[in-house]
Amino acid sequence: MMCGGTSDTRPATEETQALADQVKAQLEEKENKKFGMFKATEFKTQLVAGTNYFIKVQVGGEEFLHLRVFQSLPHENKPPALHSYQMGKARHEELTYF
Repeated sequence: MMCGGTSDTRPATEETQALADQVKAQLEEKENKKFGMFKATEFKTQLVAGTNYFIKVQVGGEEFLHLRVFQSLPHENKPPALHSYQMGKARHEELTYF
């Protein structure tokens, strides 16, 4: 991974799912919609003054969305924050910087 660039796409981990779960309520509030399914399937990271996580989340049969979640540095003691998101994605769509 180059400095400032994103990592390769990797399968989601328990940590990735936990991050997605922590910002789920923020997304539901912005979209005024409840998501019954919310399964992280893959992710990329970008090291900044903290870490940006780009997470692909399955929210229905073939319905996906992409999340950009910012995790600040540990000493800042802040929860993960939903930075932005993209709705209407498909399983095959690559996670890209947004």
